[in-house]
Amino acid sequence: MAGYKETPRQKMIGMLYLVLTALLALNVSKDILNAFLVVNDSMENSNESFYTKINSEYAKFESQYRLNPGKTQEYWDKAKEVRIKSFELMKYIEDIKQEVVARSEKISIDEARKQFFTVKQDPNPLNPGTMYDKYVINLAIIPTKDKFDEPTNYMIGQNKKGKAYELSAKLQEYRKFILSVIGDQYSDKLGMVTDGKYYDASGAPQNWEVYNFYNTILAANVTILNKIIAEIQTAEFDAISNLYGNISEKDFKFDKVEAKVIPKSQYVLMGSKYEAEIMVAAYDSKSPSTVKIVRGADKVSEGSLGGAQILKTENGTAKLEFAATNPGPQRYAGIIEIFDPSTNELARHSFAADYIVVPRTLTVAPLKMNILYSGLKNPVSINAPGVPSELITPSISKGKMTRKEDGTYDVEVPTGEKTVTITASAKIGDNTMELGSFLFRIKRVPDPVAKIANMTDGQIEKNRLIGARAIIPELVDFDFADFNYEIVSYQMSTYRGGDLQTTGTIKGNIFNETAMNFIKNASKGQKLYFERIQAKGPDGTMRTLNPINLEIN
Repeated sequence: MAGYKETPRQKMIGMLYLVLTALLALNVSKDILNAFLVVNDSMENSNESFYTKINSEYAKFESQYRLNPGKTQEYWDKAKEVRIKSFELMKYIEDIKQEVVARSEKISIDEARKQFFTVKQDPNPLNPGTMYDKYVINLAIIPTKDKFDEPTNYMIGQNKKGKAYELSAKLQEYRKFILSVIGDQYSDKLGMVTDGKYYDASGAPQNWEVYNFYNTILAANVTILNKIIAEIQTAEFDAISNLYGNISEKDFKFDKVEAKVIPKSQYVLMGSKYEAEIMVAAYDSKSPSTVKIVRGADKVSEGSLGGAQILKTENGTAKLEFAATNPGPQRYAGIIEIFDPSTNELARHSFAADYIVVPRTLTVAPLKMNILYSGLKNPVSINAPGVPSELITPSISKGKMTRKEDGTYDVEVPTGEKTVTITASAKIGDNTMELGSFLFRIKRVPDPVAKIANMTDGQIEKNRLIGARAIIPELVDFDFADFNYEIVSYQMSTYRGGDLQTTGTIKGNIFNETAMNFIKNASKGQKLYFERIQAKGPDGTMRTLNPINLEIN
């Protein structure tokens, strides 16, 4: 726990969360939905693998307890408490996944389990020596995985009664417990923060529950819940590692030597390198060791050792590098050979590890619309799977990009252009790599609709018209609330006694004295025409708006 550096798993969880955030900013197309499935499958596999690793840590801890219970009793009891609380919380979240699927499909939980979950048997920490049913979701076959109405009702509800609020409280309680084990000095590094600051795409503040689960499709709900489980597992591992570290080496003897693989990252961009450190957990500096690697294997056999890659160790550690040339899951296995002074024989310790090579991809997502508008600041998020946002450097072919405090960008594009290209690169190690580019269409902001008393034509009561007092330009179905037009001038006319009477040009949008006299003197059935309405936008462009024809009733 010294220094509390982020583990590769913690970095992976952070990267996956970046990907998930980028996906949530986009419309749910088939491709985006498939991306959710890929991210969720990765989380499921990683959680299952880490669960096995955590069980191994408990087994190692228990072994030391049996060797010297007097010295380890205090720490072993606390470790068992960590295990129980972690299991109960993860089981609670697994139950939420089953419930949200059942509600989304409008079926019972039992029926949901039969249709969309696979049952496997896992050890039950609450009753050692027994097994419990663990339900593994098959997200791809759920028909409503792209729906958000029922998941939102269940997770958010009304008056803060949704499941997300209960989950938030449990996470805070668990987080407080873990900090009591590892120390409050690691608070900033520990996940599961539900009382922090969160913002929507427009920068408005939100709470953790709404930020994660409001109008979030079922596929995203499940993925987020699996991400929370990953954070719980990481916290559990940190806690038991801290407790195990409190046992002094002089208080017990190591009964085995373990092989450790420490990758810099489990996600690697094509064109870069997969790097890891392979080490012996306990070693004799006078007994050098040798590492033999076989790529594409789950385990090493005598027959495969002939073609193995051989690495020499220094201080018990060997440095490993693979060129990342082929995308997709990669796996390797190996052995560490070390001389055992107690038997005068060569001892072998096996290991295996996997990682994923990610193609260079770039996600550039306008946060409000799928096009860029000239004359205003278009909010855009830019992310690339597996690449921290602070390493990404974007550029634009025409226009200007300004990074904001929340990591998104304001993009300004010139008037008169039809398209613009946004490109990004990233500094990976000592190399700068191109991540990709996106071509966007440029449009001008649409004309506003001129309205009086929220009307463009039809019959209106004289008093209502007098009370309206002005022409209002309204941008219909346009998400940029801070982009407003100003009425510069208009003309009003009416027929009275067969003669056309007009006010001439009136400056601004307010009804002046002449216009008010036209309205006050109008009789029932008389029509009033508001024409030649000129409006000016923040970009300085002038627009001629629709006429307004009203009849006094």
